Amino acid sequence: MNTKKLSQELFFSKTNDFLNLYLPRQAVRSTNTISTYQDGLTVFRRYVTDTKKVSIRKFKFSECTHDFLLNFMAFLKSTGCSESTCNNRLAAIRAYLWYVADGDISMQPFALGASKVPFLREPKKIKEIINENDFAALLSAPANNTRLGIRDQALMILLYDSAIRVNELLELKTNSLNFEASIPYIRVHGKGDKERIVAITDKTVAHLKKYLRLFHEKIELERPLFYTIIKGVLAPMSTGNVERLIKKYAEKIRPEHPTLPKKVHPHMFRRTRATKLYQNGVELELVSRILGHASTQTTRIYATPSIEMMKEAMGASVNDIPEEQPMWLKDEEELARLCGLR
Repeated sequence: MNTKKLSQELFFSKTNDFLNLYLPRQAVRSTNTISTYQDGLTVFRRYVTDTKKVSIRKFKFSECTHDFLLNFMAFLKSTGCSESTCNNRLAAIRAYLWYVADGDISMQPFALGASKVPFLREPKKIKEIINENDFAALLSAPANNTRLGIRDQALMILLYDSAIRVNELLELKTNSLNFEASIPYIRVHGKGDKERIVAITDKTVAHLKKYLRLFHEKIELERPLFYTIIKGVLAPMSTGNVERLIKKYAEKIRPEHPTLPKKVHPHMFRRTRATKLYQNGVELELVSRILGHASTQTTRIYATPSIEMMKEAMGASVNDIPEEQPMWLKDEEELARLCGLR
């Protein structure tokens, strides 16, 4: 038996190269994308070994058939995965198989077979935003006379004002801030290893300066802007920490703000800011650049018109509608007949 040939036939024989060499170095994918692909292939591996009872040492590319993947998608749905999650898992498998097929033409039938497995139709959900009054209360919820309250308020204000992603916020260093420019800005490391500059308001600068005096008495250029110290080790704050503090303040104001969405999360800050920019007349192209989108098509999901915008648009052609004419006739007898009288 040719062991080398057999090893090349094993489905998981190239996952390490795909995740650790191809994606980060050749395809230059972001750490988030790589993590998503790794999660997808890991879940698939567990399905193969735990559910189908097939060892990694035996599962071959030839066994990853169209029907096998259909059953995998059905399994994911049965375990409660959303349509979006199921599609992400399938996308990871597809990408991996095409990577393998690019290096070995004999593997193309397997990649083609996976490409014919349909993605699940995702129901369109209403993307909630936070109204102006609720957001003002949320940003004011932290106690501004305590150290942690000042930190939490500065974090939420910067997250909203800049409309950056939460992972972009947590990658900021102290030298990512520039308060000396005529228009203060932050330098953001975004998706696809791209950098962009995002302007921030003077009010945000004031909150950040107050925060810096408490948490960064000695400015160290490469120190995370928002951090935690656990057992003496300083590290960037986690996404989970940000989610928890936002949830805490949302629950604090909810009794007096019942219109606040049931689940408030970091991305809602970005969505609300982007939507408000659009509704206030900022061109979609500029909103797209602020958000760090490669295409305005991506930004269109935030381009939700307000009631005022729709009313204005509908009223623009109101002159085309003729004035209502009175239905009453001058003939009293005819009028009485129309009223069912004699």
